[in-house]
Amino acid sequence: MPQFLFRQSLFLFLLNLLCCITASSQQVSVTADSVRAEFLYAWKAYKQHAWGHDALKPLSKRPHDWHGTSLYMTPVDAYDVMLLMKLNEEAAETKKLILDSLSFDRNIEVQAFEMTIRLLAGLLSAYQMDGDPRFLILAEDLGNRLLPIYKTPTGMPYRYVNLRTGVIRDPLNNPAEIGTALLEFGTLSKLTGNSVYYEKAKKAIVRLYESRSPIGLVGTWINVETGEWTNTSSHIGGAIDSYYEYLIKSWLLFGDAECKAMWDESIKAVNTFVADTSGGELWYGRVDMNSGKRTSTTFGSLEAFFPAVLCLAGDIPRARQLQESSFRMWNLYGIEPEQLDYSTMNATARQYYLRPEIIESACYLYRFTGDRRYLQMGEVFFRSIVKYCKAKVGYAYLEDVTTKEQADGMESFFFAETLKYLYLLFAPEDTLSFEDIVFTTEAHPLRKTWK
Repeated sequence: MPQFLFRQSLFLFLLNLLCCITASSQQVSVTADSVRAEFLYAWKAYKQHAWGHDALKPLSKRPHDWHGTSLYMTPVDAYDVMLLMKLNEEAAETKKLILDSLSFDRNIEVQAFEMTIRLLAGLLSAYQMDGDPRFLILAEDLGNRLLPIYKTPTGMPYRYVNLRTGVIRDPLNNPAEIGTALLEFGTLSKLTGNSVYYEKAKKAIVRLYESRSPIGLVGTWINVETGEWTNTSSHIGGAIDSYYEYLIKSWLLFGDAECKAMWDESIKAVNTFVADTSGGELWYGRVDMNSGKRTSTTFGSLEAFFPAVLCLAGDIPRARQLQESSFRMWNLYGIEPEQLDYSTMNATARQYYLRPEIIESACYLYRFTGDRRYLQMGEVFFRSIVKYCKAKVGYAYLEDVTTKEQADGMESFFFAETLKYLYLLFAPEDTLSFEDIVFTTEAHPLRKTWK
């Protein structure tokens, strides 16, 4: 190793060690009420400048709708958080807005994946937590409008569908979008008694699993009409991530033994070929799905969800180790980059989109181990987000974590996931028992209320 690289690596190691020592020596002063206050700050900004729209653009103080007409993404995504935080006034206003105004009878083309994880999941959790059957009626209507995506020779779905006409397009899809529906569609089946939703989503995930390579890996892009892979890069990041998550969570929520078996085989392959030990740390990079040959040493904010899934699988040692790597990534710039080359510890994508995954993993690790180190990590995450992302109106994502330049966007998942997991990390455990619920990939809690 060249001397300058050695010095850089040594410096980063010592910096991370200092951060860890400092964190472990301090008492945690962030509370659930601290997070609740920031939720209200962001929510009031949305209410003042974007009420009734999909999202707020915090820097320009303008609303943003994904399709030129609102599908109420932020209200639906945020509603169950309000119920958890006992924000009764805000919850009542939001419920009225959704039930009075939300309609899916729109002549618009939508991405089925985003509709499923944000809106379908949000409506299902709202129904289970609130009990108003109108939430379930909306969920069922949306589910029916999404069903045409499964009209393919393989059973794996198209990416886009028109909510009114049912016209579908784009046969090139990825494992995350193909495999991240069974929790939502399956719950819809259980709550309505109509098995078609479970059957369609289950067939898709099984067909995807059957398309894995001889060494047990999936790639990044596949043609759902032919079943041919068009991109053979294998990893645990965006475009694949929640496929693995839903294998084990479908077993936990539905008792689906086939999903558990698919998870067991998949994690063996992922830990054999995708996992990478670099500088004594655990990372998950990128490899070719057929050969297992390493093609890249990149890891990022989306990959940071994996310790949470490892907790659910009972692999606490590996979850702990990977969370330490993710924490090092966070401390590198004081807030995590979208993507990092862990062989050089340089950011290869410098945005921070207000993502929740590293917080989610800390929340799970604290619930599973009781180790206060994860509370201390949570305090670091919370303070960093407040310091760098809090804007005069709401919260803004960062265009560049090295300069801390803010950008004009606040996605609905900031409420649904980032602030929810921060709140649950510091709230009493009986606020929401992790033993009784399964979180969707958008952090909407679902309960097994059926026999």
